[in-house]
Amino acid sequence: MDTTASVEIDCPIERVFEITNGDVTEWSITVVKEEILHETKEGVETTFRITTEERGKQMEFDGVVTCHEPPTASGIDMVGQFFDITADYTFEDLGGGSTRVTQHSSVHPKGFFKVIFFFVGWLAKKSSCDALDKELNSLKQLCEQRHQEQA
Repeated sequence: MDTTASVEIDCPIERVFEITNGDVTEWSITVVKEEILHETKEGVETTFRITTEERGKQMEFDGVVTCHEPPTASGIDMVGQFFDITADYTFEDLGGGSTRVTQHSSVHPKGFFKVIFFFVGWLAKKSSCDALDKELNSLKQLCEQRHQEQA
């Protein structure tokens, strides 16, 4: 299942890139814990573990940074018990101190969840799109708040 969404943020591209990739637990609605397991100087191949919580249920994912090109692109792959997630971000300088962030994510179910996704995939996709919009709006709020505080 693939989803894509964008948001325009009134904050310079470098700062948006930094907050998006460095302060995930502060802007994400679902990520409640993030731990760097091994950090590389280049960013790519840095490994981490995150804990998400949705509807009172927690899930843990082991992840790796697959793309780190400040300030225009980043990407991660995460492996979980029931499904894997790939998320790629692009950052576009809109001029005047504004940035467009686009996230494209893919969810790959495992085992019995493949069957569930087959039958209710359309419902899961709508829910995923709504969640992605909320996540990006939360990112927008944090970036703009921090930008205002610096001004």
